[in-house]
Amino acid sequence: MTKYNQVTEGLMLEHFARLSEPLRRQYAYLEAQKLGRGGKTYISKLLGISHKAIRKGEAEVTDPELLRQIPAGRQRRAGAGRKKFCPLP
Repeated sequence: MTKYNQVTEGLMLEHFARLSEPLRRQYAYLEAQKLGRGGKTYISKLLGISHKAIRKGEAEVTDPELLRQIPAGRQRRAGAGRKKFCPLP
């Protein structure tokens, strides 16, 4: 596996910082795929993203149905994320 040079890594980090959560996962997966064996570990360390997130990005890229579950203008599926705080009466 060939690693990227420092300039390319810097540009990747700048671009990655501007992406939404789903796009970050998908971008990380696509970059890891380009590198082949060892790519997931390298991209995981470079971008500071977990292997689990990269696998989730893989599922989203390869299964368009998962992407359709996320409403337009939203980051997550309906009902996902932190639940609202409801104090006891």
